[in-house]
This record gives sequence, C-alpha cells and structure tokens, in this order.
Amino acid sequence: MMSDGMLSQDEIDALLRGSSINDTNDDTTDPVLDVKDYFSEMELDALGEIGNISFGSSATALSTLLNQKVEITTPSVSLVEKRRLSEEFPHPYVAIEVQYTDGFTGSNLLVIKQQDAAVIADLMLGGEGKPENTDLGEIQISAVQEAMNQMMGSAATSMSTVFSKRIDISPPVVELLDVPQGEGTEKIPIDNYIIKVSFRLTVGTLIDSNIMQLLPIEFAQSMVEELLSPAAGMGAQPEPAQEQSDELLQEVVQPVEPQSLPNQDSLSRNQGNQNSHQGALEKNVQPALFSSFEEFKPAQTETKNLNMLLDIPLQVTVELGRTKRSVKEILELSSGSILELDKLAGEPIDILINNRLIAQGEVVVIDENFGVRVTDILSQSDRLKKLR
Repeated sequence: MMSDGMLSQDEIDALLRGSSINDTNDDTTDPVLDVKDYFSEMELDALGEIGNISFGSSATALSTLLNQKVEITTPSVSLVEKRRLSEEFPHPYVAIEVQYTDGFTGSNLLVIKQQDAAVIADLMLGGEGKPENTDLGEIQISAVQEAMNQMMGSAATSMSTVFSKRIDISPPVVELLDVPQGEGTEKIPIDNYIIKVSFRLTVGTLIDSNIMQLLPIEFAQSMVEELLSPAAGMGAQPEPAQEQSDELLQEVVQPVEPQSLPNQDSLSRNQGNQNSHQGALEKNVQPALFSSFEEFKPAQTETKNLNMLLDIPLQVTVELGRTKRSVKEILELSSGSILELDKLAGEPIDILINNRLIAQGEVVVIDENFGVRVTDILSQSDRLKKLR
C-alpha cells in the first residue's frame, strides 16, 4: 500500500525479501517445525524403543497367523504437518484405529498400503498372498481387522511389561484411507502436527513396505514421560501415616540396654506379687469344663485327603466360540472357508474345567505360543446362568 508516492516500511521490507506486500501474510511464511522442536534426542530414542518392543512382539503374532516370516525393523520418528498429509500418503491406504481402554487415555492410527493389506487378507483367507486385485471387500477387511487385532493385542501385552501396569485396547477398527480424495481422513488426529513412527515391514518375499503409526503429540509425550519418569505423579513421598508407622516400628525394635535388665531379687519380688494376685482371682473364678479331644486328630486326615484331591487331573479347555451348521454346510467346507462363531470380536473367551464354565479371559501371545490371561472368575450364579 502506497501513500503520497512514498513506500511504507512494510513495503520496503517486502521488496528487500524479494516478495510483494501481499505475500507477507501467506501461510507459506510460517516456520516449518521439526520433531526435535517437541522431543529431545533421549525422548526420541524412548519413543522409538516403545514402538520397537511393542511391534517386535506383533511381528511374532502376525508370523503365526500368516505362516510367513515377518520382520518389523527399528522405527524412525518424524513430524508430519496435517496439510501435507496428501504428500505423505499419496496412494490408497488402510487405516486401523486403536483405542486404549486401560493404562492410557488416547488412540493411535496404524497405516499400511492397500496393496499390502490385500496380501495379508489373502494369506488370512488361505491364499498364497498373491491376490488378483487390491480391492478389499467386506471379507478381506474382516480378515485384516483380525490380523491387526492379534498384532495390537500382542503389542499391548508387551507395553504392559514395559510400563509395569495393565494396558488394554479396544478391537481395532479398519477403514480405507485415501487422503487426496478425502476418504477416511476423519480418523486422523485433528492436530496441525502429528507424530509419525515408520517401521519397515517384510512378510516373506510377498511384502517389503512400511507400516506407519500416527500419534497425537500430547499422547506421545505422555508415554515418553511415563517411561522416563515412572515415579512422577505417583506419590513417591511416603504418607504421614506410613511415616508414623515406621517411627513406631523403630521404637519397638530398639535393642534393650544391658543395664536396664532387672536383677534377680526384683524378679523374685515381682513373681511373689503376681502369685498373690493370682490366688485372689482364683477364689472368684470357676474353672471351665471342656470335652476331651485327645483321641481325635483331624489335621493329619484332612491333609491326606487334600493331597489326594490335588493329584486328580482336570481337563482345561479354552473355547473361542460355537456355531451350528447343517450336514450340507459341513460337507461344503474347504480350505479357506470361514465359520462365523457366536462371539463378537474382543469379547472374552470361555475357560472350562471338565466342560464346566469356570472363568473368562483374553488371548495373549507369549514368545511364540498362545496363552490365556484370566480376567474374570465366574460366580456360582453366573455359571448356572451359562448352563441355561
């Protein structure tokens, strides 16, 4: 803007920068932030280590499901500006939303290429991992969701060990993500800047790609802070009641000084006083009469009976679910067929002892084996309801 043929100071500064005055308010002049503006080197290493441990166990779970060698390498952490997401994700992807229900409050988003998801779905459905096209139907999406459910369940178990507390997630939700077309972008965190943790994913000779984790900055900072300072905000100082108990305990266990011990004469006098006082009490107190139990020795018998019970073998069965099919449907089963059970995804599984429902739990992966973590012991009334 000019007045009386003179240039303003803003115009002069703009000309010196080689731009016009209209460009001074352009968004492109905003400073470009880097991940190191939010995290120190140590915090970045901690964030990468969290991902490395959690997804390391996920690789084992996925390898068991796909019957393929799966490797997930050490991650790289970067900062992504939301307005540039189309540059980061130019192709169709599959987004898997994971909500934390226990241990942490927040969510993250896993992103894999749609082509890689199609390979995983084909392997899950009994194929060779070479789908004819990358289009994902309802069955393929369900297969990918189950694979991600097993992966993230294993990751949550590993995180529970790292953070020394129970960490649970809700069943992952799978959606198609096409950023240039605006499809599925509502699942992406709303922050202007997002943390991206990128892993290299290889599945046999079929996949050599990346799997990415998108985290809100605040959520990533909370995990790093808890890992590096586990005692922060957890009441490291002892409570006053505990301090008083410790002081009392100290007084009780103080050693007795030798000179404070009474001599033999004083002990004799005290003993005489106690005897005379006891004699006075015996005149007014009637002796109690009890039956003789000398011949009855239940402890030894009960112990033997208990030992006999402890040696009885019991059959433990873990039931994922049940379904009913006609003879015709059974005869039509083939390799790759899917049977829908009466259990929803994420619903606890039943633990039966000698075909009687005793408890419920959730599937976990320990090293390369499946296991069941007991989450609820059913009461007798609950067991009766299940039998009905």
